Amino acid sequence: MEPGRAALGFRVKSGWAVVILMNGSFHSPRLDGNCVINLSDPRDPATRQPYHAVMRRLETNATKLKRRTESVRRATTKSVIDLLKRYIDNGYTIRRAGLVVGSVIDPDSIANPHIRAHALEGQLFRTTLAATLQSGGIRCSSFTESDAYLAAAKSFCRSPEQMKRTIADLGHSGNGPWRADQKVAAVAAWFSLR
Repeated sequence: MEPGRAALGFRVKSGWAVVILMNGSFHSPRLDGNCVINLSDPRDPATRQPYHAVMRRLETNATKLKRRTESVRRATTKSVIDLLKRYIDNGYTIRRAGLVVGSVIDPDSIANPHIRAHALEGQLFRTTLAATLQSGGIRCSSFTESDAYLAAAKSFCRSPEQMKRTIADLGHSGNGPWRADQKVAAVAAWFSLR
């Protein structure tokens, strides 16, 4: 590992996120980290889907929602602080991050209460993670999963297929799993090295 200027890429899920640390330059990126962090309290399963009540219903109890969302904020803050400390202690300077999410649809535009619960959770985890990173001086960009490769391909003057091959090959240099979540988080990290 040769620490230096680096960027983070996140694939944000419900209650957790894949994190990729990319080092080097925009033209010559290196994969230096691959891990998962909690965005919810592992001791409280309800914080993984805080807007869900029983039987696929939208949670409407304000007290439960407040407790769960505050727990999400605390868990996210702790995870990000621990992650950044580990990387900074190893000599990395991180100023940018890319967040890949499933959707950015406005939850209020969704009539189905169960689907709205999912949209509210996506919004909560995405905005909480971004706010936590920004409070640490890290600028954030967001992409939907369906647009990440296309946005990066335009920026890199490559085709989406070339991007996918390059990202797939990059996984050979790292440890840990290299599935779709890691790959798309790597795209966001690479894009953030600009």
